[in-house]
Amino acid sequence: MECEKLTGQERLAYSDAHLLIDFNCRTVMLDSGRLELTGKEYALLAFLAEHAGQILRRESLLLSVWGYSDQIRTRTLDVHLARIRKKLGPLGHQYIETVFGA
Repeated sequence: MECEKLTGQERLAYSDAHLLIDFNCRTVMLDSGRLELTGKEYALLAFLAEHAGQILRRESLLLSVWGYSDQIRTRTLDVHLARIRKKLGPLGHQYIETVFGA
C-alpha cells in the first residue's frame, strides 16, 4: 500500500514544531526537510516517539528494536542514537536525552 493511497485510513504520526514522523509512510520530516534514516534508525526514532516523555531502559530498546535479549552486550544502541542525534542537528539532544542510572 502506497502512502498516497491512505485516504480512507487514519494517518498515524508524531508531530511537534520541528519534527514530523509519519508512521504509515515511515518518513521523517525535520523543519520541512526530509530526514534520511536507515531502517534501524527509523525504527529506533519511531519507538522513542511512540513513548515520548517516558524513560526507557536500554534493555527494552534493544529488545523492541533489535530483538536482542538483555544478556547481549552491544554498543549498537549508542552508535544508532549518536547517528540520529547528528542527523537531528542542534535539536538532537532535545529529542533524545540519555538518563544515566535509570
